[in-house]
Amino acid sequence: MFTEAYMQRALVTALLLGPLCGLIGVFVTARRMAFFSDTISHAALAGIAVGFWLGFADPTLPMVAVGLGVAALMLWLKEKTDLLTDTIMALLLSGSVAFGIVVISLLKGFRGELHRYLFGDILSVGPQEVWLAFAVSAVVAVAVAVRLNALTLLTASEDLAHVSGIPVRRLNYAFVLVLTVVVALSIRLLGIILVTSLLVIPPAAARNIARNLRQQIVLAVLAGALGGGGGVALSYRFDLPCGPSIVLTSVALFLATLAASRLRQASGRALRSAP
Repeated sequence: MFTEAYMQRALVTALLLGPLCGLIGVFVTARRMAFFSDTISHAALAGIAVGFWLGFADPTLPMVAVGLGVAALMLWLKEKTDLLTDTIMALLLSGSVAFGIVVISLLKGFRGELHRYLFGDILSVGPQEVWLAFAVSAVVAVAVAVRLNALTLLTASEDLAHVSGIPVRRLNYAFVLVLTVVVALSIRLLGIILVTSLLVIPPAAARNIARNLRQQIVLAVLAGALGGGGGVALSYRFDLPCGPSIVLTSVALFLATLAASRLRQASGRALRSAP
């Protein structure tokens, strides 16, 4: 099935970034940062535009740099102004998208790239990008394992984490850094429009059947792998676009776990009501 080199690279990349997004997504959803990640992903469009304007053949570096800048600006505005968080995110999201579209429209020869980054182009990933995805996945997995207790406490209550001696501010900025890098890498997988779905759907599917946070992490990683790998396989089998196929596969997993959760609850109620 996957005899072509480009399909092998696409499958490996999906099997690396899908679980990575599922892992990070557990904390993103628990901390109600889905809109935050959506803002970062859309800000990447401005980074792509700046990268092309500066002559980068691969705009990943400026994409990450602009994403970090927008994330830092969000945190700064939240601390220094009375604006509500969702207002700040909406302001920066719309502004960065508008800036990116205007710059790309002024650059000759790059308008075709807009579709590629908006909707993803995993079939074009090269060996270097596969190794980069592997390296980032390994580093993030180790970092989460080492700081799992601190992340868990921070997710539950920032005040309690601060009282317990956890460097809340530093850990928050580190998490935003990791989230920005993961989003930037995943844009090649799903595109700017769909990338947040891989951070949200696998953790949501895992939460349907998980009994605690550690179970949710394991199940979210598995759901990310199944969604990524299954989506690429379906895309190849039925000649469908990869990004939407991955998202729809993840949605199917969510519906399956939701049904399993409802069946488990129904059976539990039946057992409790039995004489």
